[in-house]
Amino acid sequence: MKIHELKPAEGSKRKPKRIGRGLGSGHGRTSTKGHKGQKARSGGAKGPGFEGGQMPLQRRVPKRGFTNAPFKKEYSIVNLEDLNKIIEDVDVITPEILLEKGIIKKIKDGVKILGNGDIKKSINIKIHAISKSARQKIESKGGKVEVL
Repeated sequence: MKIHELKPAEGSKRKPKRIGRGLGSGHGRTSTKGHKGQKARSGGAKGPGFEGGQMPLQRRVPKRGFTNAPFKKEYSIVNLEDLNKIIEDVDVITPEILLEKGIIKKIKDGVKILGNGDIKKSINIKIHAISKSARQKIESKGGKVEVL
């Protein structure tokens, strides 16, 4: 068998239905839409959710609740254990230094420090947000926290 001898399986290929191409095609004249009526006309189909004039479900169900999601602050997260990597090099830790050292990829609405892990020595931190446990651990080691 050669590549030019290959053929698709019998019955697997069908010619497309060519609508509106004359009476001889079998799909001319009314173009398979029947006679008159809404569905025979252009743009005649009702949209999704149309229930024959009955009040559609999306309008029957009451609107409920409230979301403040568009205004939600999204922080870049840093754990205390991550700070140990740069603690030796830096006197004061700021969001810009965390970005520069590669601990965070970008400063979204700010940077938040969480209390996962422990720190080795006292540090000074200027940051947008910090958890209570992280603040306690830093201050217990003699460090200072300033919220920007």
